[in-house]
Amino acid sequence: MIVGALLLAGGVAAGAFGSLLGLGGGVLIVPLLTLGFGLPLREAVAISLVSVIATSSAAAGAYLRSRVANLRLGMVLTLFTTIGALVGGIVAFIIPEPILTAGFAVLLAYVAVTMVRRGGAPEPVAADAADVPEGAPGSPAGRVAAMTAAMSTSEYDVGRLVPASAASVGAGVVSALLGIGGGAINVPTMHLIMGVPLRVAAATSNLMIGVTAVASAIIYLLRDAIDPYVAGPVVVGVFAGATVGARVAHRVDARILRWLFVVVLLWTAFQMARRAVGA
Repeated sequence: MIVGALLLAGGVAAGAFGSLLGLGGGVLIVPLLTLGFGLPLREAVAISLVSVIATSSAAAGAYLRSRVANLRLGMVLTLFTTIGALVGGIVAFIIPEPILTAGFAVLLAYVAVTMVRRGGAPEPVAADAADVPEGAPGSPAGRVAAMTAAMSTSEYDVGRLVPASAASVGAGVVSALLGIGGGAINVPTMHLIMGVPLRVAAATSNLMIGVTAVASAIIYLLRDAIDPYVAGPVVVGVFAGATVGARVAHRVDARILRWLFVVVLLWTAFQMARRAVGA
């Protein structure tokens, strides 16, 4: 009973932060289950992926109603994250657990440092003209230019679709391997590479992570890696926390969101690094 209540409370906190930051909650669920409850990493990853689906389901509706998320951008990038998620789910059971844990720590530290370096820069508003491919309407470059134009709005332009698509494949692989939904890569990709405002990037990431997580969660389910007695309270808590987080996200200053993102990632990276070296 006490363990179930703690899992529920942890799920609420992870869901709220995941919804606010576009991370899906997995970046907190995996350390919570491995460091706090002693679960093997792969079991924690499997449960985290199910929790990410719950976070996305709870937050997506609120972000779409508020028209913060960029639906067209999310649909395009989700194609690439799903491909990566399927690949990652297949190889996840081949890679040794210490390597996965160390990879988790390195990834989060890198993303956090990148966000700190951009912390003093203003919100990107428009992509440079040089970032938008040019070409005839029927050519590959022309089609990419047309797609980026369709995803742009009156408030900001979307650019660099090709490198962002490659990063999205990586986000899908990381999602399947580490159970973080890909949000830790999706948000910086859209914000730093494509020029999308941070709040929009977090909202759009929440739309994407659910589909990405489903693709890899199915593989974990087929391998009987999901414990329903642990997944139940965690998912319920995550859903409740994500619902609250999505409703209050518009009241939180973008600079606060950025530094919350950085602090959470650095703390998690430190804890996972300790686990990787056996500390």
